[in-house]
Amino acid sequence: MIMYSWQSQQWQHIMQQRKNLPHALLLRGGAGAGKQDFAIELSRSLLCRAPVYTHACGVCASCGWFKEMHHPDFRLISPEDADTNEDAPKKKTTKKSQISVAQIRQLIDYLSLSSHQVNHHRVILISPAETLNVASANALLKMLEEPPANTLFLLVSNQPQRLLATITSRCQAIDMPLPSKAEALNWLNAQGVNNAEALLDYAGGAPLAALQASEDGDAIVALINQLSLGAQLQPFTCASAFLALGMERAIDTLQKWIFDLMSYKLTQKSRYHAQHIKALQALCKSVNLKALISFQQKLYDAKKMANHPLSNEMQLENILLHYTRIFN
Repeated sequence: MIMYSWQSQQWQHIMQQRKNLPHALLLRGGAGAGKQDFAIELSRSLLCRAPVYTHACGVCASCGWFKEMHHPDFRLISPEDADTNEDAPKKKTTKKSQISVAQIRQLIDYLSLSSHQVNHHRVILISPAETLNVASANALLKMLEEPPANTLFLLVSNQPQRLLATITSRCQAIDMPLPSKAEALNWLNAQGVNNAEALLDYAGGAPLAALQASEDGDAIVALINQLSLGAQLQPFTCASAFLALGMERAIDTLQKWIFDLMSYKLTQKSRYHAQHIKALQALCKSVNLKALISFQQKLYDAKKMANHPLSNEMQLENILLHYTRIFN
C-alpha cells in the first residue's frame, strides 16, 4: 500500500461516499505531494473484491491483477511514451507530451464493453490531466457529460487551471495538500535521506520531489556551482550537463536559482538555496534587475515548451547564453 500520512483526511472524505461516488474526481495540487500514488491506491481499493476496512486486501485475484497493472477494469491514460509518475522528474529529452484523441477514442471503445467484475466499478485514471489536448479534452468531455454506469474517472492534475472549465465543472475536486514541514522531514528521514531540510526547501516543501532531488543531489550542486559563476559561465560546455537532468528539470533548476537571485537582490532572503547565500550575494552586486526580470520571463516561456520536439541542447545553450548577459 502506498499512501502518505498527510493524505488521510482526503482518503476518509472519499471513503465516506464510497457507495455513492460521483462519476469523476479531480485530484489537484502541486507536484511532489503524492497524488499519483493516492490515485493508484484508491483505484486498487475500489476494485478489490474483499477490502479490509477502506483499503485493498492485497491478496484477492483483483489485487493480483492490479499488482501486475493488468486489471481488466482499470485503465491508465497518460501521455504516450511518457513517465506516468507525476512526482518524478523527466529523464528523457524527447517524448510525447500530450494525451491524444486516439487514446480517448480507444477508451470509448473499451467502455462500450461490460465490466469484467459484475456490479463493480471500472476506474479510468487520467494523469496528468492537463496534458489533454483540445481534441482529446473535448472527446473526454462527451463521456463526462454522459458517463457510463459504474465507471469512475480519476483525473490527476498539477496544473488544474489548464483544464477546460467544462471538464472541471463535471468533477468533484479534491485538494491534495503538501504536508507540514515537520511531517515532511519525518518522512524523508524515514527514507534515509541525508540533508533532508535543505532538500525539502529546494523542493518547495514537496517531499517526493525532495526525495528525487536527493538522488540527483550531486548533479544539482554541480550545476548551481556553474550558475554561481555568473557572467563567467560557459554556456556551450555546460548545456549538456543541464540537459542530463531532462529539459523540464533543467529549466526548473534555473527558475529556482533566478527566483532566489531576484529575492536576494530585493529582500536579502533566499527560499531554495540557503547553502549558497554567499554566491547569491556576490552575483547580486553585478546583476541587472531589468535583465533579470526579462530572463525570468524567458524561462517561464521555455518551461511551457519544454517537451516540444526541438533541439533541447540548442535551446539550453541559448538560455544559458542569455543568463551570462544579465550581469553587468
